Amino acid sequence: MTDRQTITIRPGGPDDASTVLRLLDDATAWLVAHGRTGQWGTEPASTDPRRIAQAEAWATGGGLHLAEAGDAAVGALVVGAATAYVPPATEPELYVNLLVTDRAYAGHGIGARLLAYAAQLARARGLGLLRVDCYGGDDRALVRFYEGCGFTATDPFTVERPGRAPWPGQVLQRRLT
Repeated sequence: MTDRQTITIRPGGPDDASTVLRLLDDATAWLVAHGRTGQWGTEPASTDPRRIAQAEAWATGGGLHLAEAGDAAVGALVVGAATAYVPPATEPELYVNLLVTDRAYAGHGIGARLLAYAAQLARARGLGLLRVDCYGGDDRALVRFYEGCGFTATDPFTVERPGRAPWPGQVLQRRLT
């Protein structure tokens, strides 16, 4: 059993791309098993060349942080610049590009802990705004998760995907004091 005190967060690096892909694959499998295929589809990230390249870029880009319980990575956070498909911020910000946790540790506050860490990073950089986007479809459970972590929903958006259904997204922000 783990708790908030036994979770450590460390910077990620080039050797951690496979860890990010494992976390994404496990989360995708969980979503599929629960009939929630709209967020990340049904195929593992580790078999998608675009997602593999994305994980490698995150691992080498300086914004990856891993939550660990002992020697096991149980969550990943990537922070940096906002993605092109969301409305731009009107002030300097830190953007959460990825938050994924190991479903075997659900209920242990790992996602909330990583978001609190992102807020610390933003404050350390003198930034007063933390933003994130997420899947805004189905029952909006993911939006509610972020709201429970102190974020406020701002801009809904849609990503058009040729040959597939559009992806409904939601931008959320958290003001930092």
